[in-house]
Amino acid sequence: MAIQWYPGHMTQARKKAAETMAQTDVVIEVVDARIPEASCNPMIHELRRHRQRPCLKLLNKADLADPVVTRTWLDHFNAQEGIKAVAISCKKPGEAKRIPALCQALAPHRDDNLKPLRMMIMGIPNVGKSTLLNALGQRRLAAVGDEPAVTKTQQRIELSPRQVIVDTPGMLWPKIEYPSDGLMLAACHAVGRNAMIDEEVAIFLAGILLARYPAAIATRYRLDTSGMDAVDAVEAIARQRACFVKGRGNELDLERAAMIFLTDFRDGLLGRISLETPSSRAHMLMAAEPQETPDDDPQ
Repeated sequence: MAIQWYPGHMTQARKKAAETMAQTDVVIEVVDARIPEASCNPMIHELRRHRQRPCLKLLNKADLADPVVTRTWLDHFNAQEGIKAVAISCKKPGEAKRIPALCQALAPHRDDNLKPLRMMIMGIPNVGKSTLLNALGQRRLAAVGDEPAVTKTQQRIELSPRQVIVDTPGMLWPKIEYPSDGLMLAACHAVGRNAMIDEEVAIFLAGILLARYPAAIATRYRLDTSGMDAVDAVEAIARQRACFVKGRGNELDLERAAMIFLTDFRDGLLGRISLETPSSRAHMLMAAEPQETPDDDPQ
C-alpha cells in the first residue's frame, strides 16, 4: 500500500508559506527525531533554497529516539551548508529556550528594534510545531492535539521587540516518492487515519523492530521473538493482549492489535527507537534507483 495524504488546506498553506518566506530570516524546520529524513518535507527545502534562507533543523521528540542514532543524524545534517541541527524535546520548555539564540547566530545582521529577527516554524503534521510555539511564548498560543493537521492557518507572534515568529500549518507533499517513507510517517502518526491501514503499518513497524530492536517487542509483550517474522509478531501481540473478533471464536482481531502496537510505539512504551539511520537511508535510496537495462542489441 502506497500511503499518500495531502488534504486541500495544505495547498493553500504552501502558497502562504512561500509568501511568508520572503519576509523570513531563519526557517525553523521541525522533524521527527525517529525519522529525521523521512519527515523532511522537500517543499520546505525548495522554498528556503529559493530564498537562500538558513535553516535551524530541530530533531524533535528526541526523548523517543535512539540517542546513538540521533547523534549520527546530527553529524549528517550539520555537515550540510546552511543548516544547524539540534536534538530537542519541545515538551521540555527549558530546551525550547535555546532556539532564539540559535536562530540569531544564523542571522546575526538581524538584532535590533529596527530589524527584528524573523523566524518561521515549518514541518510535517503532528511533529510538535505548536508545542514548540507554546514553549517559546510561555503560554498557550496554538492548539495542540494527538491528531495530525490540528493547525490550519498561520499565526504570527512577537516574542520580543527584537524577535518575531510565525507558526505554519503542518505540510506534507503531494506525492510521497518512497513507500517506506509513507509507512514511517504513518507509524509516527503524521498522516490521517483515512490514508492508512493500521495492520499494514504495524507489520512494517514490526519488521524494523525485529531487525534492529527485537528486545523492544520481547520485553513489552513478553514474547520469544526468535524465528518470528513481522506478521507473526503482530499475531502474537494479538494473542498476548486477547485481541479476538467478537463472536468469531479464536479469530484474531489484528486491527485492534495493530493499534495497540502503534500506540505503544508512539507513546515511547517500547523504548527509544529510531526507524531510520543515515546508512539505512542511503541503502534505501540506492535500492530505489532505477537499474540500467542492458543493451539487448549491442552495436
